[in-house]
Amino acid sequence: MTFTVEELEKLKWNELRRIASNLNIKDIPRKKKNDLIKEIAEINLKNTVAVKEKPKKQELKEIPETKQGEGLTEIKSGYLEILPDGFGFLRSAENSYVPSNDDIYVSPILIKKYRLRSGDFVKGVCNHPSVNNEKYYSMSEVQSINGYKPEKMFDRPLFDKLTPLYPHEKINLETERNQISMRVMDLLTPIGKGQRGLIVAAPRTGKTMLLQAIANAILKNHPEIYLICLLIDERPEEVTDMKQHVDAEVVSSTFDETPQRHIQVSEMVLNKAKRLVEMGKDVVIVLDSLTRLARASNALTPSSGRVMSGGLESSALQRPKKFFGSARATQEAGSLTIIATALVDTGSKMDEVIFEEFKGTGNMEVNLSRELMDRRIFPTIDIHRSGTRKEELLLAPDTLNKVWVLRKFLSRVDHVEAMEFIVEKMRKTASNKEFLKAMQS
Repeated sequence: MTFTVEELEKLKWNELRRIASNLNIKDIPRKKKNDLIKEIAEINLKNTVAVKEKPKKQELKEIPETKQGEGLTEIKSGYLEILPDGFGFLRSAENSYVPSNDDIYVSPILIKKYRLRSGDFVKGVCNHPSVNNEKYYSMSEVQSINGYKPEKMFDRPLFDKLTPLYPHEKINLETERNQISMRVMDLLTPIGKGQRGLIVAAPRTGKTMLLQAIANAILKNHPEIYLICLLIDERPEEVTDMKQHVDAEVVSSTFDETPQRHIQVSEMVLNKAKRLVEMGKDVVIVLDSLTRLARASNALTPSSGRVMSGGLESSALQRPKKFFGSARATQEAGSLTIIATALVDTGSKMDEVIFEEFKGTGNMEVNLSRELMDRRIFPTIDIHRSGTRKEELLLAPDTLNKVWVLRKFLSRVDHVEAMEFIVEKMRKTASNKEFLKAMQS
């Protein structure tokens, strides 16, 4: 009797062991359940018995895997990562693009023939590893690229050649009456499509909560935006927390992984975002944190003898600057928005140098205050040190004039009293529109 993979996954461990024993599989007690299911399925495949695998969830039109012919070819898909040697592999978004034995090999010939780029979502016909005694599935034919026929993708624009513009289309962050942090940001530090935003935060000042609030506001108000939350060198429990509170793609590389892994996952996310922008989509990447990405880059940078303060190599910031600098609104296609955190007051000289290097590179900055956090005043935004460049392109003239009047009024007091005043007034009004109207009266 044969079973599908879906049926095998529903079986208890004892029943799986019995099936494996009948198939003469060795070292059964030492194997994990998933490995045992995979081995049983491979034996069925070698016997030319069709095994329907459980479809994997993908973001861009993932098509359930099906069998063709005698079971020696399958339709598979994934996100392409092209390696320096010219060949590539299709990675799974579900596993944060971690290299694995389930990846699909894509030859340099196919990459050149179909003009594939890193980050492309590729679907096609793949040969089973047993065909050529290979370790990986190998793609033999490309059926679609980013959901379109390959020939339609030959003339697509290149991200780096798109004309960058100032952000001019506002992303609305205001959601609920009691979500004061988003109402404050929506007025005083507005975000546009293509924004390059920096959240400057000391430890335990609420940056994670602020990032989650921004992500959820974007999901609620702008379903047309593709949102990616990228967590670099973070604690595993924070990754879980982000997945539980934000219904978007969460990609992570935790602190127990190597600097090579941090850089690899950040480049995969950036390349995927660029391909989506080339297709005319608006993409937002929420990165936590830019400082730790720079640290990983520094660890991989060969020693040149030119070391800056804090042990930072002079060329170590090239990768993170390229990542952060990719945020832009474009004239010909979509937009890429990056909201990244920068750590300060950590006691590390390197972190200070990294922040100083990135200070001024963004066109929106939010400073979180430890003093506001100590007094339990939320949000902990220091409005005197926070703002958006060219905010006149994002706010309506009437709203802009009132925001300028508000800032002039608040400049008379320190940032603690200013935030207390705003929070008190906003709690008495249902929306920012009502808040501005009340201010006028």
